Amino acid sequence: MSSILNQLNVAANTYGDKAYLFDKTDEGWIPSSYKQVEESAKFLSASLHKLGLNRKDNFAILSEGTSRWVISEFAIVFNGAASVPLSVKLLQDELPFRLNHSDSKGIFVSKNHLDKVVNIWSQIEKENFYLIYLDEDLDYLKRKTDSANIPYSQVKSYLSLLKEGEIIYNNNFSEMRAIVEEISIDDVVTISYTSGTTGSPKGIMLSHKNYFSNSADGVRMFKADEKLKTLIILPIDHCFAHTVAIFGALFSGMKLYFLDTRGGALNAIKNIPINLKEVKPDFLLTVPALSGNLMKKITDGIAAKGGFVEKLFNAGLEAGIRINRDAFQKAEFWTYLKDYPAYFLAKKIIFSKLKGVFGGNIKYLVGGGALLDIKQQQFFYTIGVPVYQGYGLTEATPIISSNSPFQHKLGTSGVIMPSVKCSIICDGGTVGRPDEKGEIVIVGDNVMLGYYKNIEATDEVIKDGVLYTGDLGYFDRDGYLVVTGREKALLISEDGEKYSPEEIEEGLVFHSRLISQAIIHNSQRKFTSAIITLEGANVKSLIKSNKIVDAQELYEVIEREVKAFRMDPVYKNKFPSKWMPSMFFIAPESFNEDNLMMNSTLKIVRFKVEEVYKKDIEDMYASNGAEFTRNINIAVLKKLFF
Repeated sequence: MSSILNQLNVAANTYGDKAYLFDKTDEGWIPSSYKQVEESAKFLSASLHKLGLNRKDNFAILSEGTSRWVISEFAIVFNGAASVPLSVKLLQDELPFRLNHSDSKGIFVSKNHLDKVVNIWSQIEKENFYLIYLDEDLDYLKRKTDSANIPYSQVKSYLSLLKEGEIIYNNNFSEMRAIVEEISIDDVVTISYTSGTTGSPKGIMLSHKNYFSNSADGVRMFKADEKLKTLIILPIDHCFAHTVAIFGALFSGMKLYFLDTRGGALNAIKNIPINLKEVKPDFLLTVPALSGNLMKKITDGIAAKGGFVEKLFNAGLEAGIRINRDAFQKAEFWTYLKDYPAYFLAKKIIFSKLKGVFGGNIKYLVGGGALLDIKQQQFFYTIGVPVYQGYGLTEATPIISSNSPFQHKLGTSGVIMPSVKCSIICDGGTVGRPDEKGEIVIVGDNVMLGYYKNIEATDEVIKDGVLYTGDLGYFDRDGYLVVTGREKALLISEDGEKYSPEEIEEGLVFHSRLISQAIIHNSQRKFTSAIITLEGANVKSLIKSNKIVDAQELYEVIEREVKAFRMDPVYKNKFPSKWMPSMFFIAPESFNEDNLMMNSTLKIVRFKVEEVYKKDIEDMYASNGAEFTRNINIAVLKKLFF
């Protein structure tokens, strides 16, 4: 096993002038080859070294995904230093802790996020901290840095450093080569900070060995090659994007196109459908929040057409789901014979055209992040754009298991990666048998080095080289891993029984087009309750089409939707009835990043939601809770829609 830098060199020699990274500009998509990326990273590394970046140092990056982002990270690592990739969704008040705790010597930053860095400059503790500007509007840079009295000597331009670096590198070739030769596979490549939803964020140290092992495993599992191309929509600071895309490409030769984010986040969202049509990706990386939005847009678009199209789509979808079942064992002959005509017709007339939403050439999506509801999996598999769901966490670099085009089963998180050993540890420390639930633990070269400057937290999750994930799950009888939820998020009933809420929450959302988000609650109570948010556009459409005249009538429709979930054949026998919500409170706003009820990885922050709506939760369990909550919900609906 070698370092990621050695693999970059292998890729540069193997693929040479073939395109690796693409950026969107006014002139179109501009490629950077494997050879160019390696060369530029070496030149930039020489300039960074001259600025004082040395082995074991750290340097941050705050920018949307671009080729310059990737080159900057490689340049940092060429110095034997570690990159500290920061989420573009961080609030500026969240930056000082990460920059100071990581001992970063500087930061690469794009124009879209320059204000965040400039505004907290006085809180940075490191002396001679460098700001390296990734964009080309230097007048804008000067105005911003001058206004904050940032010393001119500490502000640098990416392009000027790259240009100067070529001379420095060529004049100091032996020294720069010696630095690389000292790099060990156990050296840190990235320090990735957790979202900090409980206590201070922790810096997860991932090494060359971690990334090399997990990236090679992923490429092997998906049989990725240089024919593949993808549009990177997910934030590039995520470990998922690093392993599968940035470093995965070094093993496969595939092409990476970066979403056009010029002009900020709102423009980026608008550019997704445009860029998809331009790039025509073969696959996409996704998380449940993103694929869920895509699913709702597709179903809303079909519903808007109505008539024959909607009826055929729904009939074909239901028929396809019955035929495909869990995709591991498909339907029996008679079911196939009965359902095939509707499925075939829908595929021919409608499903085949839906690939156009993804650019036209899409083969599959690779899903990570939170649990993916079974209905999402069935939906995308049936329309011919399967989401191959995996499971992992940043502490595991991040992939532990995954479905793939060559081995998959809907409703599971796939099979364990080739070089990873995974066990289920039950209460009492015994190893779980098939279908027996317990904590997921792993051993492998993908297990992180630990948390930066936090030995105590490291020792809590890594014991004798074994990573205790804190996630619960089991292996089914076919050898597929089924993840049921986080141990810390367990519901606890009145009699002390415990259950994971995530699958029920996902099911509730995808059961109803009216429900946007859901958190269910039971802390030693007689019944389970829910806090839900609504899909505003769909609710307004319902009001118009059904001629609903007041909030009370609308509430009764939503109440029927929640009750119907308990009887949905997909979920009726999947979840014990005691954990299905008996009462619900309608939150007046969505759970989002602005109100801190969603983190930068698009996961709902459970404790924050329960903290904000603590009184409303308590009211549901009061003696007159049903009537009181009903009236509150009607008042919320009146304010939102009437």
